[in-house]
Amino acid sequence: MGGAPGYLALHASGELLRRKEAALARLAACDLCPRRCGVDRLAGQQGFCRTGRLAKVAAHHPHFGEEAPLTGSSGSGTIFFANCNLGCVFCQNYEISHLGEGEEVTAPQLAAMMVRLGQQGCHNINLVTPSHVVAQILEALPQAIEGGLSIPLVYNTSGYDEVETLRLLEGIVDIYMPDFKFWSSESSRRFAKAEDYPEKARLAIGEMHRQVGDLLIDAEGLAGHGLLVRHLVMPEGLDESREILGFLAREISPATYVNVMDQYRPCGQAMDFPPLDRMLLPQEYRQALELAGRAGLTRLEQRDFRAILRALGVV
Repeated sequence: MGGAPGYLALHASGELLRRKEAALARLAACDLCPRRCGVDRLAGQQGFCRTGRLAKVAAHHPHFGEEAPLTGSSGSGTIFFANCNLGCVFCQNYEISHLGEGEEVTAPQLAAMMVRLGQQGCHNINLVTPSHVVAQILEALPQAIEGGLSIPLVYNTSGYDEVETLRLLEGIVDIYMPDFKFWSSESSRRFAKAEDYPEKARLAIGEMHRQVGDLLIDAEGLAGHGLLVRHLVMPEGLDESREILGFLAREISPATYVNVMDQYRPCGQAMDFPPLDRMLLPQEYRQALELAGRAGLTRLEQRDFRAILRALGVV
């Protein structure tokens, strides 16, 4: 399925160092994410993401609740970065993403976390909410490689990413795992203060797929390379789900591996933003799965998806 992660060859050639320096330079007038705040993060200034020169980490540990191709038998080595460049009002990690719970870490400290997770037997390094700390990740990666890191990198993102920044990660990230949250710019404006989210997510996911292609899973059921998209179904959000799932099937690939997620619950400030002030209904979730089947998607995480496909006459 592909052997060693690509970042090892880039490190050996010196290209990884060039990418690191390019990303760090952009912190001086930060434009790494679509917010393009323009603040000097090298000097400690903070923009929307409230993160200056150093990344802040809330937790790092083997995670057994991720998608099956990532979790395997030994877990996904997750590193949860504090703060966020999107800021959804309903975030289930509100204390981390909005309140910034965590500790600042230097590049050697972040590298040590990666190495330690690899030594624990994790199948991958899962970088959770990485969009605002791409430079810090690239700064730490060479040191992690020198420490023995040699497992796939997962870029676990909200989807609010800048294509120019993603190109710095080409050949470095093995598995892209974006969410695609909103199709409507009104929804993204109201719920995440990011009216341009739908456009940016479409462009970003297209770039991710260009780099890594469809998700490749080996004989043991583990992913080593490719794109995995998450879509959180939200109350009264089926019209947007239809558009998002259709886009993935038509514009990305009908073989896109998609996790249609049913765990929406009101968190953070969601009680102030109806209809997000209620749980997702079971029938809404099942309708979303049916929409995925009708769109032509054939690879979903859900166990009952093949039964739905059979009912629709797809398989």
